[in-house]
Amino acid sequence: MNRYEVFVKVVECGSFTRAADELGYTQSAVSQMVHTLEEELSAVLLRRDKGGAALSADGEQYLPYIRSICSAHRELRMKYDEMQGLMGGNIRIGTFTSVSRSWLPKLMNEFRKIYPFVHFELLQGDYRGIEEWISDGRVDFGFTCYNEVKGLTVIPLRKDEMLAALPPGHPLAQNGSVTLEELSKEPLILLDEGDFSVALDAFRRRGLTPDIHYKVTDDYTVISMVEQGLGVAILYELVLKNDSRRLSALHIAPPVERTTALAYRNKRTLPAAARRFIDFALEYFKAGK
Repeated sequence: MNRYEVFVKVVECGSFTRAADELGYTQSAVSQMVHTLEEELSAVLLRRDKGGAALSADGEQYLPYIRSICSAHRELRMKYDEMQGLMGGNIRIGTFTSVSRSWLPKLMNEFRKIYPFVHFELLQGDYRGIEEWISDGRVDFGFTCYNEVKGLTVIPLRKDEMLAALPPGHPLAQNGSVTLEELSKEPLILLDEGDFSVALDAFRRRGLTPDIHYKVTDDYTVISMVEQGLGVAILYELVLKNDSRRLSALHIAPPVERTTALAYRNKRTLPAAARRFIDFALEYFKAGK
C-alpha cells in the first residue's frame, strides 16, 4: 500500500493507531509514510494531538487530489490484473453449427490479433444444451437463439434468415420464392435443433404440419441429402451461402428468421479474457461487420 492510501486511511480513522490496526501495519510505519508524504508536499497535512489526528488547512486542500491518486492507482491495479488474464486466458464458448462455421472463426481471429496469447475452447450443441452449459459454468458464455434463453442475461446480435433448400431441377426452384404452405406438401429433411426448432415453430404459427421424412442434426448432412433428392429442407442462409454444392436456395415468404444472441450468467464473475471478448463481439456487431 502506498503513502497516499495510508494518509487517506488515517484521515478516515481519525487516528494513527486505528489506521495501523486496520492496515496491519505498526503505528511507527504509518507515521513514517505520512511524514514522507508531508515532506514530499512541503506541508503539514495532519494536526496530531492526544485525541488523534485531524486534517490541517493544507491537508484539506490536498485531500481531494490525494483521493484521486488513490482511485487512479486502484484502477491501474485492476487494469494490470485484467491484462495479465489476457496474456494467457482461456475462453470457453458454447455455440452451434451455423455460427461456428460462419462468422465466429473470423471474430476469434480478429480478437487474437489484439490478444495473441488467448486460447479458445468451443463446445458445440443445441440451444437447450448451450443454455445449460452457461448455467452450470461449463462455458463462460454462449451464442444461442434469443427466443429460447431463460434465466440468463441475453443480448440480441443479428437476425439470420432461413432459406428453402431444394434439389436440383425441383419444380419449386423455378420460382423466385417459396411459401411454407408449398414446403409443407414436400418431404422435409428437418434440421434437428433440439427442443426448439425455428422451422417447426414457423410452420406451427401458420397452422401447418410439415411432412417430416428425416431428422438430422448436422447442416451439411442435410445439404447432401437434399442434393441427392431425398427431400427439401429449411436451412440458415449462413450455412447455404458458404456451400458451393448444387442445389437451389430460395427465400421463404413470409421470411423465417432466428435472432442469434449472446448469453451469459454473470459477466462480473467471468475471467478477464471472456469479459473482453464479449465486449469485443458486441462492438463488432454494433459496427455492422
